[in-house]
Amino acid sequence: MASNLPAPEGIETEEPPTAGAWGEWNPTEDSVRPVRGKHRVAKQRGGLARSSTVLGVGVIAAVGAGGIASAQDRPQIAISLPSLPDLMTGDASGGGGAADNGGYAEGGSGAADGTAARTGIIPRQSDRQADAGEALRNRILQQAESQQGAAEAQAQAEAERVAREAAAQEAKEKAEAAREAAEAAAKAEQEAKEAAEAKEAAEAKAEQERLAKPAGSYSLPTSAYTLTSHYGVSGSMWSSGYHTGLDFAAPTGTPAKAVAAGKITSAGWSGAYGYRIVLELEDGTEIWYCHLSSMSVTSGSVAPGETIGRVGATGNVTGPHLHLEVRKGGSTMDPLAWLESKGLNV
Repeated sequence: MASNLPAPEGIETEEPPTAGAWGEWNPTEDSVRPVRGKHRVAKQRGGLARSSTVLGVGVIAAVGAGGIASAQDRPQIAISLPSLPDLMTGDASGGGGAADNGGYAEGGSGAADGTAARTGIIPRQSDRQADAGEALRNRILQQAESQQGAAEAQAQAEAERVAREAAAQEAKEKAEAAREAAEAAAKAEQEAKEAAEAKEAAEAKAEQERLAKPAGSYSLPTSAYTLTSHYGVSGSMWSSGYHTGLDFAAPTGTPAKAVAAGKITSAGWSGAYGYRIVLELEDGTEIWYCHLSSMSVTSGSVAPGETIGRVGATGNVTGPHLHLEVRKGGSTMDPLAWLESKGLNV
């Protein structure tokens, strides 16, 4: 049975199939399964409707096959898509619709790109995004710089604090060292002064002891004295017209000592001599101790350096002193020369 439908464009056609080629389904009563129940037995109504259905299916299959063959025979179409920078800057305006007048490109991307190019929406959005990114970047940089500056300031403040503390500690240590040095110097000076004073006192005491100590078997008649009138000095104050002894000026109460071993032969008041003690030595030399304030030993033997009386101002005097005379054989002699001859440093 031939079809009167026109063949689709681009599909190669052949002669329509004959009825014998398609075949015809003509069921008989033997080929039809009897229907059970109350249904009626199907009756055969001819083969036209069934044949039309089979023909329609065949036509649809032929058209589909032709379309596939036609699509495979056509050349491939190159499709170009704009890049993202082009879309952002608007360079692809009208690219789809202007280049291709058919299908999706004209109504879709071409129109959108053209509108973006005309209105500048995409460039403005890109600029806003760039400005926002730059602003964010600047804020981040400013924040980083601020944090870095704060850290540096804190580090510098800490370094300055440490330096101040170190300087204060160093100054404190120096002041403490200077104070200790000053105290040590003052202590050393005080010790040196005390040592000098002690040395002077020791020397003075040694000198006194040396003067008072007998030279061998002889001793000075007194200590802490000053020689005022020497032997042989002339003057009206003396009845003989000259001084017959040696005067040792000393404070009242200063000890008067025996110049050598001997015995006391006289002790008492003697007119112009005041209180007087006469010491006779072993060789017969007499030593007179005059103007005494008191007499400690009035008789008996004495040893060199023994105290026999005290310096005074009794008799014919102008002040306290010890008038010492040295007599041998009834005649006077120079006491200073005699004492020095015995090895004494008067």
